[in-house]
Amino acid sequence: MARLLSVNVGLPRDIEWKGRTVHTAIWKYPVGGRCRAARLNLDGDGQGDLAGHGGEQRAVFVYQIESYRHWQEQLRRSDFVHGQFGENFTIEGLPDDAVCIGDRYRIGGALFEVTQPRVTCYRVGIRMNEPRMPMLLTSSGRPGFYLRVLQEGEVGPGDEIVKVGEGKERMTVAEINALLYSPNHARERLQRALQIEALSPGWRSSFEALLQSQRSGNAGLVPEAAAHPASPGFRPLRVAAIDQESADVLSLTMQSPNRTPLPTAMPGQYVVVRLQPAPDGPPLFRSYSLSGPLSTERYRISVKIEPDGPAGAYLREHVRVGDALDFSSPRGSFILQSGERPVVLLSAGIGATPVLAMLYALEAARSTRQVVWLHAARDREHHPFAAEVRRIMLGLAHGRSYVCYSRPGPGDRMGTDFDATGHLSRSVFDKAGVPRDAEVYLCGPNRFMTEMKEELVTLGVAPDRIHAEIFSGSESMTPGVVGAATRAPHLPKDDANTGPLVSFARSGVAAHWKASAYQSILELAEACDVPVRWSCRTGVCHNCESGLVSGAVVYGPEPLDKPAVGNLLVCCSQPIRDVAIDL
Repeated sequence: MARLLSVNVGLPRDIEWKGRTVHTAIWKYPVGGRCRAARLNLDGDGQGDLAGHGGEQRAVFVYQIESYRHWQEQLRRSDFVHGQFGENFTIEGLPDDAVCIGDRYRIGGALFEVTQPRVTCYRVGIRMNEPRMPMLLTSSGRPGFYLRVLQEGEVGPGDEIVKVGEGKERMTVAEINALLYSPNHARERLQRALQIEALSPGWRSSFEALLQSQRSGNAGLVPEAAAHPASPGFRPLRVAAIDQESADVLSLTMQSPNRTPLPTAMPGQYVVVRLQPAPDGPPLFRSYSLSGPLSTERYRISVKIEPDGPAGAYLREHVRVGDALDFSSPRGSFILQSGERPVVLLSAGIGATPVLAMLYALEAARSTRQVVWLHAARDREHHPFAAEVRRIMLGLAHGRSYVCYSRPGPGDRMGTDFDATGHLSRSVFDKAGVPRDAEVYLCGPNRFMTEMKEELVTLGVAPDRIHAEIFSGSESMTPGVVGAATRAPHLPKDDANTGPLVSFARSGVAAHWKASAYQSILELAEACDVPVRWSCRTGVCHNCESGLVSGAVVYGPEPLDKPAVGNLLVCCSQPIRDVAIDL
């Protein structure tokens, strides 16, 4: 008979880790007497990161004393206490390879249902003083599992754990865990897993993505930013035309020198351009959205020339028609989605480039969708693509545009060049008739996008229908880290001139790899304050999966499941030669 050995609770607190402050409740301590299990939590318990832990589907975490003994032997430790693995229930019996998702158990006065295996993150490594712990728990088939509280009641040490119901399909916690994290994602087993009503929504979504995937890698884990991998490497393209779009925007139209077809782009994607301003200097990598019609014959990029921008200055001063530049394949997941919903293309300044490609795609498809073009510029002199957009909008069955100038010039004509003075706002959305059920595609300066997201949500647009593109880097994900100052990407303090050059293409930083200082590319990125996403830091969760623009890496430790071809996991990879990474 399985037994409850200890009930453990703990509230979030701040701890110091690697020079950062982490808000976590991974430390759990035994309760002296009985404890009430409520729908969302045990009394006296809490979670520091509700995105990854807690809630109805993850109200109680369970770990087995038999697994304690396994890890004591494997890690040669004898200092474990109840709650060591951050669990609420330390139990005897019910191993992960016997308990099935959907099984129901009565413990004391409460009724529970098994919903999912544990998703491990770096914080269990902090608690265990063993950074590899997320990978070890997942790869061993001993993750533990979460319970949903079906009937609230009191529980306490010594209570028997009585099985009162069985989950559909009889798939164990260990089997479900391996189905997501290991390389074998058998279609029949995925279909079986999706028949389990008790399976939590997050795991269900991952299995649905795996079932629908037609590409390499783990579609159940890959973040949206890395969901459309491209082949690494560059090809030389010839400059066919250079056009001045506005006072500070230059367009370059590129063609293959031998007229071979170019890789097909999706509307909204970008390319990475490798520039060599000085023959003996390091290359510059810059990401530029494709701004023209979709074509396998030519690409058009449009570049804002910043006063102190070395890449823009080089393109303006030194590049001429007929010159060759190195281009990557199109990449990125800021892509126009098919469907019938209205489309809102919302941009400021040079942010117009990816949404302009979307507008061209809608025109080419003779779309009958409602299309609203909203753009903010300083004045007519700084308003690129104005004539292009007006021409395309006239050809759409249900298209309308609204342009705001923040500081119109003396010759700028309201009603012709622009529609209102000021900035885009909720009142502008109302005037322009922004549909609340629209798919919104948003691009511009970071502050502009933050403000626009807030305004769109107040309008009633669902957050999951607001798609944003960030030019300078990506959105970071550092779960539990609090109070960290946001700094612009920069070279590390100890950068040297030896070792492979690691270029973070979207952040515009290139630093040399020093094996004695960094265990992974993630650690180098952090030393440069490059925005990164991570959670496990040991090759399990794939939150750090990013595009490998060029070069090659090795892994240590090896990830449980390899990323898609054209991507890499920055948390456990090291460069073996110069690399460019889509961060």
